[in-house]
Amino acid sequence: QVQMVESGGRLVQTGGSLRLSCKASGRAFSRLAVAWFRRPPGKEREVVATMSWRGDYIYYAEPVKGRFTISRDNDKKEVYLQMNNLKPEDTADYYCAANNGGPTSVARAYDYWGQGTQVTVSS
Repeated sequence: QVQMVESGGRLVQTGGSLRLSCKASGRAFSRLAVAWFRRPPGKEREVVATMSWRGDYIYYAEPVKGRFTISRDNDKKEVYLQMNNLKPEDTADYYCAANNGGPTSVARAYDYWGQGTQVTVSS
């Protein structure tokens, strides 16, 4: 079993930066694909970025390409999302997730989820 806890969300101004962290527990974490998803207010959950367990495959959703960076530290069992040049449309609850089956943008494929952290970008 893997448990995941996000942190780092807060209110930030347009153009600002934030680094979200996700702390995982469980021995299997280092072999799990990970991802960040977000749910904007009143909208469906959407993928932000995914990464394979080795870190050799990374996917970014088009709206965040060039601005966001996903990374992981398997020794610390942590996943990060560096968010730069934030825009009001980035306002959302952000969730980290882990998957036994490999990186994918399909949310239902993920086995483990955090509780979410709120990011608000003011205009």
